Amino acid sequence: MENRAMWLTFFFTFLISISTAAHSSGKKQIEALSRIYKEKLEGNSRIDTSHFNATHHHILREKFINSQKGLKEKDLIERLPGQPQVKFRQYGGYVTVNKTAGRAFYYYFVEAQRSEKTLPLLLWLNGGPGCSSLAYGAMQELGPFRVHSDGKTLYKNKFSWNHAANVLFLESPAGVGFSYSNTTSDFKSSGDERTAIDNYVFLLNWFDRFPEYKNRDFYISGESYAGHYVPQLAHTIFIHNKKAKTNSINLKGIIIGNAVINDETDVKGMYAYFASHALISDATSDQIMKYCDFSPNATTQTDKCNEAASEADDNVNDIDIYNIYGPLCHNPNITQNPKKTTSALNMDPCSDNYVYAYLNRPEVQEALHANVTHLPYDWKPCSEVLQKWHDSPATIIPLLKEFIANGLRVWIFSGDTDGRIPVTSTKYSIEQMKIPSKSSWYPWYLGGEVGGYAQVYEGNLTFATVRGAGHQVPSFQPARALSLIMHFLAATDLPNSSRK
Repeated sequence: MENRAMWLTFFFTFLISISTAAHSSGKKQIEALSRIYKEKLEGNSRIDTSHFNATHHHILREKFINSQKGLKEKDLIERLPGQPQVKFRQYGGYVTVNKTAGRAFYYYFVEAQRSEKTLPLLLWLNGGPGCSSLAYGAMQELGPFRVHSDGKTLYKNKFSWNHAANVLFLESPAGVGFSYSNTTSDFKSSGDERTAIDNYVFLLNWFDRFPEYKNRDFYISGESYAGHYVPQLAHTIFIHNKKAKTNSINLKGIIIGNAVINDETDVKGMYAYFASHALISDATSDQIMKYCDFSPNATTQTDKCNEAASEADDNVNDIDIYNIYGPLCHNPNITQNPKKTTSALNMDPCSDNYVYAYLNRPEVQEALHANVTHLPYDWKPCSEVLQKWHDSPATIIPLLKEFIANGLRVWIFSGDTDGRIPVTSTKYSIEQMKIPSKSSWYPWYLGGEVGGYAQVYEGNLTFATVRGAGHQVPSFQPARALSLIMHFLAATDLPNSSRK
């Protein structure tokens, strides 16, 4: 543990410095992701960084599965305050994942805008750890609505992913968003393993509440630290399906974006990205690559490494590292009337503030069937309740290789203007997997323009970039993100011609 701590020290110092400069959504998410690195590097930390394995989990239906009779009907959302008229149904409510501890997860579910009885079910998870899928996924990225600058009204996102699937958003673990626990010690003992187990128990109960989806094709998606959550949940499903000798959950594939995959390559790739995008000088880059040891076995960093890392800090301190060419939020105040320039195509850098105002309105929480226990704190996009994180594997590459070996569809995508978990980090991580490619690197198209670049690998693995997108790909390039998810769900390659 101490060995890992030494090489993470200089990286965490960097993260703290940029988190104080980033604004709006960037600040909250960077702080959440930085916290896990801080805990890993502390000398007295007991964070387990070993490989995640669900084979020892014993989940008994009689202990964790509760009666869901009549709950689906109670969860139906008639209409959200300030919502435009829509024709699809939406649901929101709680699923108890541990009755003894009093842990319950909040979900928001939107049926597909057409063919809801045949289209697949897609679960979306945000990362952090500790950030809300309602705050980001549902309200700022791929959900059917966005929040106006007045914090009171909604407008349609015409690129919502419920054009392609029935979409389920989950706030987890307990302490995130509206999800809660009646056992306060839970907030000091959260971690990847418990999150995966609780997410799995949530799904077992949710499928009992919505039995029409039990045999539906099911996919898991997410971004950032959900690069851990998504594969770990998929692995848990895979193991328990194997134990039961039946596909109790009909998992077909996973897709993760700008994902935390492998600590070593995540860090090295970040600095490589800074250099290739003229955010740091060649001299600083050369010094980092020469004197910094990115290996998890490193026991110390040289003064020259720390000096160069500090120089990099100064260079990127005043930009949004999650969207390096994007504007910052300079006026976070709610407006009396909605801004006239509002569009899903133009992400407002102050959107976090609008969502915060909207989801803390009592009439909104009532409509969502949320905050039924009257939590003693405001709903926030990233949790300030979680205090400790118990386990965080150094890599999830073994899980990805397991899925590929067993025929599960795996797509990894990367917004190419994200500097936090950039395209270089993801490419380095994929290289570590040593999987032969089936196609050469090629541009993919949407509307006659290059939407990004892609490469297909043996074993049902695809890597795709999304041109002009930051860390939250559906926020910054919603049309390209929708095209991406449609091709993923259809198991078709991204088009290599502008005529397709």
